[in-house]
Amino acid sequence: VFKIKAVQLAGKLLPAFNTPTGIPWAMVNLKSGVGRNWGWASAGSSILAEFGTLHMEFVHLSYLTGDPVYYNKVMHIRKLLQKMDRPNGLYPNYLNPRTGRWGQHHTSVGGLGDSFYEYLLKAWLMSDKTDTEARKMYDDAIEAIEKHLIRRSNGGLTFIGEWKNGHLERKMGHLTCFAGGMFALGADGSRDDKAGHYLQLGAEIAHTCHESYDRTTLKLGPEAFKFDGGVEAVAVRQNEKYYILRPEVIETYWYMWRFTHDPKYRQWGWEATQAIDKYCRVSGGFSGVKDVYSSSPTYDDVQQSFFLAETLKYLYLLFSNDDLLPLDNWVFNTEAHPLPVLHLANTTLSGNPAYR
Repeated sequence: VFKIKAVQLAGKLLPAFNTPTGIPWAMVNLKSGVGRNWGWASAGSSILAEFGTLHMEFVHLSYLTGDPVYYNKVMHIRKLLQKMDRPNGLYPNYLNPRTGRWGQHHTSVGGLGDSFYEYLLKAWLMSDKTDTEARKMYDDAIEAIEKHLIRRSNGGLTFIGEWKNGHLERKMGHLTCFAGGMFALGADGSRDDKAGHYLQLGAEIAHTCHESYDRTTLKLGPEAFKFDGGVEAVAVRQNEKYYILRPEVIETYWYMWRFTHDPKYRQWGWEATQAIDKYCRVSGGFSGVKDVYSSSPTYDDVQQSFFLAETLKYLYLLFSNDDLLPLDNWVFNTEAHPLPVLHLANTTLSGNPAYR
């Protein structure tokens, strides 16, 4: 029944790919099949994290059904991206599906970009490490990220900035905090035997993100935090002081726990658990809060779907044994839904008659 539903839904989504380039629209009307992009996205562009975060699901659906159409759609996206020039080796967040050209050169490992990089690594892992093209794209991307976006603050905190209008903005988003876990997950198999380096980088990002929590009144992290002058790991603007039950920091704690078993990650996870329970629990569930620096916070009255899918799941896994969903057998998509590693010979999906 679930396979049938998945195929029905995928069929409704496929018209989104009917663009001159094959880069899909951000939205598609499920009745008419007409696609469009967000009005605010640079010059009618599609968004890197959106069209780059289909790979795992579509490849798995082709595996389940034997129908290569889904696999071909996402592989076409990858081939197109490989051919394009990348400023500083980085992928801008906006790409126009009509012209095939980048929109404004804004690059981020946080919102608008984040899960594209995550899926390059996870495509390789999901293929039982046979999809070497995905691994190469990942390695190239994180080398460019480390060179151009990762900096150390005056206070010694490692952070990932955003490239905007030709300069580096010394600001990190809560969403970017997932990257600590990504670096740890990708350490094994990294280029030039740099596994130790990437595990250390993951630990440094985890530490910085923990500081963003620890420096608030509620011990919950803000949406974005700056590294300017004397201000470090603290939100400056009022509209960045909210916490909406986001999982990324806890996700990184969990990966760091799995790879190091350093008890501090469970300690940090427990701090966050207590803060969420104390400040976000309401009669009907859990709510985001509008200001993590206020001792009497107001609720936003929304329980986001990722709170159940990710935040609570990663906390549960953080305090569970490693044999619950072992990383050798399972890869988590960007909403923490586990997909199995497909132990197939040679190339992606070669065990499937559709690809012989």
